[in-house]
Amino acid sequence: MRLRFSSIVPFAAALVLAGCGGAQEGETGEPSAQVSPDEVPVMGPERHIVAFGDSLFAGYGLGPGESYPERLQAALRARGINAQIANAGVSGDTTAAGRQRIAFTLDAQEKKPDLVIVELGGNDLLRSIDPAQTRENLAAILDEITDRDIPVLLMGMRAPPNLGPDYQQRFDALYGDIARQYGAELVPFFLEAIYQRPELFQDDRIHPTAVGIEEIVGATVSQVAEALPDAANDN
Repeated sequence: MRLRFSSIVPFAAALVLAGCGGAQEGETGEPSAQVSPDEVPVMGPERHIVAFGDSLFAGYGLGPGESYPERLQAALRARGINAQIANAGVSGDTTAAGRQRIAFTLDAQEKKPDLVIVELGGNDLLRSIDPAQTRENLAAILDEITDRDIPVLLMGMRAPPNLGPDYQQRFDALYGDIARQYGAELVPFFLEAIYQRPELFQDDRIHPTAVGIEEIVGATVSQVAEALPDAANDN
């Protein structure tokens, strides 16, 4: 599904400004060591997940405990999965910036992750970066992760039609292509659950509200759970 012109244009304009801005309350602009939402008692092996992305993961404009990784951790634990999610979201990050820090982020983990969730590309899109560069950077990020034998869940984005049909086609296709190339699981559009519901976005019209985050978590938690390898197969 593609974004409609009426909804994506203010969405895009706002993210150009917000994505380049400084950190807001609720996120520091640096990857946090590990999120700590209200704990749900669970049993079983700990499943370590790294959420690697931009402001949509970092929790831009949200309060403590309201970011996507934090709420996802709570949702997984409510399902009986002993999930611990490290939030490696940095506001304003392009895929090029993510490419520069992915090895450092993985090296900084206390244990090998069971899964890395990659959510990047929105800032490339809004800077009209050539989709070929976005594709190359995302491929390099997945190279680094899969070379370490870590499963990946890729969160896709969608280009607005005002960038032209050629750009839109090339950008929209790259997430599916890369997921197939690397055997990664794919959520085709991270904001699918809310993009037609403006009341679930903050005043900047791009970053979800806390309620919007809950909707996204509800729409994606099953895919995250399915992307986790069986605990018996862990190294």
